[in-house]
Amino acid sequence: MRIDVNSFVGAYPFRKLPGTSPDGLLRSMDRVGIDQAWVAHLPSVFWRDPADGNAWLYETAGQQARFRPVPAVHPGLAGWEQTIAGASSAQAPAVRCDPMYYGLDPVGSEMRALVKVCGKEQVPLMLAVRLEDARQRHPNDRAGELPPWAVRTLVRSDSRVRLLVTHADRPFIEEVHFGSTPEESARIWWDISWIWGPPEDHLETLLGTIGVERFVFGTGQPLRLPETSAAKLDLLDLSKQQRAAIESENLKNVTLSTAKGPKTRPGSAPSLRSG
Repeated sequence: MRIDVNSFVGAYPFRKLPGTSPDGLLRSMDRVGIDQAWVAHLPSVFWRDPADGNAWLYETAGQQARFRPVPAVHPGLAGWEQTIAGASSAQAPAVRCDPMYYGLDPVGSEMRALVKVCGKEQVPLMLAVRLEDARQRHPNDRAGELPPWAVRTLVRSDSRVRLLVTHADRPFIEEVHFGSTPEESARIWWDISWIWGPPEDHLETLLGTIGVERFVFGTGQPLRLPETSAAKLDLLDLSKQQRAAIESENLKNVTLSTAKGPKTRPGSAPSLRSG
């Protein structure tokens, strides 16, 4: 079972991209051997009210068994609590918030309120460090990157919240992980989409020092080539158990009550060193 936790559908405002339609996403999933995708609505990241795209996202995901919707929530706008309630009712695996694109203080009162509600409702919160390399950005794309200290502050602000951080590189992950307590770092998961794989040793090093149980499979498609994330795992010397942990098993700890299937004890996934 291979689950992509970091994929999008919908047009990108700054350039034309292939594979942005639901059918296009399905074709790329088939090409890379992805069984299920956690899908967000890409245009919503740039809308004044990102929740406006959630109805379309739910409808689209409802027509395709391989999609699971990740609705967007803006805690600075009225009615955002209903987005959390709707996500829980729809068994969405997570909600996403991109404060740097929404013009929010990443550790301000709105984000802290969102973290508190996500923790109370046991809904994982997804945050993207970035969507594109700064060298590729359109001049009108002026959103800053999510800073590491913001992730540390958010995970500390509520002991129940679970964070799924996408598009983070090795220095970012190490700064957050080694600057957090073991209890805090056990509630943060990282997708592998932005981590350098072979011939660089970034992903291998992180798996060995931080642990396989902290990482999940994500591609960032269609903004990134999905083959890249698959190749990173192919080129590493992983056991079947370690690979399964990254590709799907660790998600049982992320989603807990919202996951479909058997639950596992946090921290029970295998370590790279155990292989």
